[in-house]
Amino acid sequence: MVIMRPQLRAVLRHDLPASLVVFLVAVPLSLGIALASGAPIVAGLIAAVIGGVVAGSLGGSPLQVSGPAAGLTVIMAETIATFGWKTTCAITVAAGALQILLGLSRIARAALAISPAIVHGMLAGIGVTIVLGQLHVVLGGSAQSSALKNIAELPAQIVGHHDTAALIGVLTIGILLLWPRLPESVRKIPGPLAAIALVTVLSVTTGMTLPRVELPGDLLSIRFAPEFPDGGWGAFAVAVVTIALIASVESLLSAVAVDKMHTGPRSNLDRELIGQGAANLTSGALGGLPVTGVIVRSSTNVAAGARTRTSAILHGVWILVFVAAFAGLIQNIPLAALAGLLVHVGAKLVNPGHMKQVLKHGDLGLYLLTLAGVVVFDLLTGVLLGIALSVLLMLRRTVWSGIHAERDGDEWRVVVEGVLTFLSVPRLSRVLATVPDGAKVTLELVVDYLDHAAFESLSNWQQGHERSGGEVIVDEVGHPWFANGKSGDPTLTRTDAVRSVPRFLAPWSDWQAKDVVVPGQRGGPTLRGATEFQRRTAALMQPALSKLAGGQSPHTLFITCGDARIVPNMITTSGPGDLFTVRNIGNLVPARQADPSMGATVEFAVGVLKVREIVVCGHSGCGAMQALATGAPDGTPMLTSWLRHAEPSAKRKVPVTLDGERPETEVDRLALQNVLQQLDHLRHYPLIAEAEARGELHLTAMYFDVGAAQVYLTDDGSPAFTPVGAVTAFGG
Repeated sequence: MVIMRPQLRAVLRHDLPASLVVFLVAVPLSLGIALASGAPIVAGLIAAVIGGVVAGSLGGSPLQVSGPAAGLTVIMAETIATFGWKTTCAITVAAGALQILLGLSRIARAALAISPAIVHGMLAGIGVTIVLGQLHVVLGGSAQSSALKNIAELPAQIVGHHDTAALIGVLTIGILLLWPRLPESVRKIPGPLAAIALVTVLSVTTGMTLPRVELPGDLLSIRFAPEFPDGGWGAFAVAVVTIALIASVESLLSAVAVDKMHTGPRSNLDRELIGQGAANLTSGALGGLPVTGVIVRSSTNVAAGARTRTSAILHGVWILVFVAAFAGLIQNIPLAALAGLLVHVGAKLVNPGHMKQVLKHGDLGLYLLTLAGVVVFDLLTGVLLGIALSVLLMLRRTVWSGIHAERDGDEWRVVVEGVLTFLSVPRLSRVLATVPDGAKVTLELVVDYLDHAAFESLSNWQQGHERSGGEVIVDEVGHPWFANGKSGDPTLTRTDAVRSVPRFLAPWSDWQAKDVVVPGQRGGPTLRGATEFQRRTAALMQPALSKLAGGQSPHTLFITCGDARIVPNMITTSGPGDLFTVRNIGNLVPARQADPSMGATVEFAVGVLKVREIVVCGHSGCGAMQALATGAPDGTPMLTSWLRHAEPSAKRKVPVTLDGERPETEVDRLALQNVLQQLDHLRHYPLIAEAEARGELHLTAMYFDVGAAQVYLTDDGSPAFTPVGAVTAFGG
């Protein structure tokens, strides 16, 4: 009994069948693309063989299938018309060599910097150009030299006399449109193959006289085709670079798209570029069209179950065998049928899904400009127009700043958002000029960067406005770029600006303590904070809070100390509706009968709200534990009475640790013992004990080291507290 190796078994089971499916799709497409490019028909077949064998063997995308691509038909038609076929082959050879150099330089990923909107627009423009040209062939005429001429001549072509060629072309398109709606058993035959085969059989059996595919007498006697020009090297070089770049971008984007279709190894884009270059060098040398990765064949390959690059290689072998053995069959194919196939392929390049995607990202204008440029001018011009517009849009979005002034009662408010650079200074000056002299002004800056020109403009205006008797209050949200504007001392870098936690991350007294004056804030710190909430946070929180207006469903009962340094929602990254919080001196849980307040809290949280967790949180430097250890301050009899509930904590003798080490101070060791003791007290509440026994409630001990900003946890009564995650210093 012969036992096959797993690799061979996978090839026979998956790659061999997939290669046959791709082969059936590739043959008619290769013939049609050669026809649309104005190249010898055999050039499409040569490119298909070389793309499969060479690019498949040397490329870095395991499941990508390469061959002649519809995306290059327009540029190839122009190149062939300008230079002739033999020089075009030399251009393909040089483009392949350039691709190899690009792959060796490891810059393949740089091609992905081109906006997808440009790529989709380019493909759509190619599709429109192909459809406009091949419709003339379908209707029995000839394609014109440009898309605009094709549009101008199309009405006359439509109403003109139509012969059998038109019937074959329209019938081909009809079959392709109908094929996806047929039963799955029928659709196992690729639509392009079925359409070409059916109309070819019809044309032969009915004896139709119409133009058909012409192939050389001996396909295997391939001679060296390239021929370099005698002059015009500048135009030659431009053509080389154009074909190399477009073929590279199309191949790389196709490889990335194919990676998203399967879960196997990812593509090595530099190696893929080298493989594509080697294929183009070989194809051009043997008289073939340029080669790219083709998404139609590649997606077919993945859908057919291919697992390795063997499928792509085998598909090229099948094409060679088929052409050598059945050239006579190919010569029966009507050119109108291939034109109909190309009309269908071109129409599919105008993908509505791509249009929706670019519209969602705000790049529809970029897409349409590239499409129009390709159709009206040529492919390179269209792509360059798209790139130019994308650069302008990038600059606009990068340097955008929102500037507006508004009256607020007797005062004025000037808001500046975004990136404030010299480009925005004219508009900034115009807005500032609307503020009357002597007015009290709040200058609200929410800027990501402030350059020299903008700084000077703001500083000069601020000083001038205050000399006129006005008052300027600078309210800087985020990094203080303009903090020293009046003194003319700029903040040069974001690192220099990070001297405190920005307000948008620290909406508490860290910034209030620095005597920051915020517009509309009057009275004490609490009122100032409430005003800040209403101005900046309320609108953002309102949608979430409106969902909680009908009731609460917290997941945790959080018992912690009343110490002002402990902010439960901050150290647990929780928000409204998450924590049912109880705070008292020393985070104590008195016995059930000793404190009705705690008893009522437990009943409501566990019995009514059905919380799933109870956390007792102590902290370092706890004043209550200090008072427990050394005695309460004089004149605090009620505090002394309250701390009697903590006396069991002082009697615990089991050593406690933080991250394997005992705390340095007795007060912190006592704080840890106290947290564990309060969990014991909680378990004496019958409601809690029953819920915990049913597995419906979990009790957790937490400790917060204030100075280190570190949370520690333990459960199941263990005296070993372990740190949660890691702490990274802000701005580090």
